[in-house]
Amino acid sequence: MDRDSHSEDTLSTMVLENIKNKLIDAFRASGESREDPREDEAARARRLSISRSHQANEELRRAQIDGAITWLRSELLEMRSQDLQLAQTLLGLNTEIQRLRRESYRGVEDAGDHQQ
Repeated sequence: MDRDSHSEDTLSTMVLENIKNKLIDAFRASGESREDPREDEAARARRLSISRSHQANEELRRAQIDGAITWLRSELLEMRSQDLQLAQTLLGLNTEIQRLRRESYRGVEDAGDHQQ
């Protein structure tokens, strides 16, 4: 039974993916103007030029977004590195403070022993 439900899930996923792709293609096609056989060559050339310009703008926008994401990643990596350095410094300072406290406490004990 578990096997059957798994194959049904897989089949359903494939069917939904196919429908999604068909819808994407349909909306993409409806967004573009349909070719009109009466359209002259100059109009087709203008439409093609506009379409290519739109595609170039879209690719440029995606490249800019990718560049921004890459910059953010590098900044986050740098911040992580700085956080690790700061954590190491703080741990070192804490260790040194604890050592100084122990030495100070021993000094007070030693002074108390000498007075007695």
